[in-house]
Amino acid sequence: MNRMNYLMNGLAALAFIVLFSQCAGKTDNQTTSTPIQANVGLSGMKIAYVEIDTLLAKYNFCIDLNEAMVKKSENVRLTLNQKAAALDKERQEFQKKVENNAFLSQDRAQQEYNRLLKLEQDLQELNTKLQNGLLEENNKNSLQFRDSINAFLKEYNKTHGYSLIFSNTGLDNLLYADSAFNITEEIVDGLNARYSPVKK
Repeated sequence: MNRMNYLMNGLAALAFIVLFSQCAGKTDNQTTSTPIQANVGLSGMKIAYVEIDTLLAKYNFCIDLNEAMVKKSENVRLTLNQKAAALDKERQEFQKKVENNAFLSQDRAQQEYNRLLKLEQDLQELNTKLQNGLLEENNKNSLQFRDSINAFLKEYNKTHGYSLIFSNTGLDNLLYADSAFNITEEIVDGLNARYSPVKK
């Protein structure tokens, strides 16, 4: 179960890291050009960047998705741990009966052993099913999250006219950038203004 716990504890955070690695360069109209063509129009370009760490920490939609996934992951972990503990208790009782010759026959002991083996297999299958369910929901959340960013930036850029908007995480994408090009707070404020949490 330790491997499963490790997976679920980092699940939500990992999903959003993967999300941004996938959508960092995605736009509705991608074009390719040679370096010479790119340099020709460089002087007239309007560029900006968004700090992804800040966006993930301050965008309320991201925060809500993260909290929901952490809660579901904890519920899955609790369910599996309870079932594993119950199975372990039955195993111990079986072992005591074997040691004390408490079974009426060898066949009866074998039947009990087979039953416990089936319970263990069922638990493994449940483990896989629940983990796959979490991963599927994470993928769905990631798509919704990415779509919300893309939809906002498309609308936002109608009035701001940027040629390029970079995503930046630490120094992964930009080695240096003047803070004057940082539009993170403006993007976060705009996203949060559009976001309406689902009432529970």
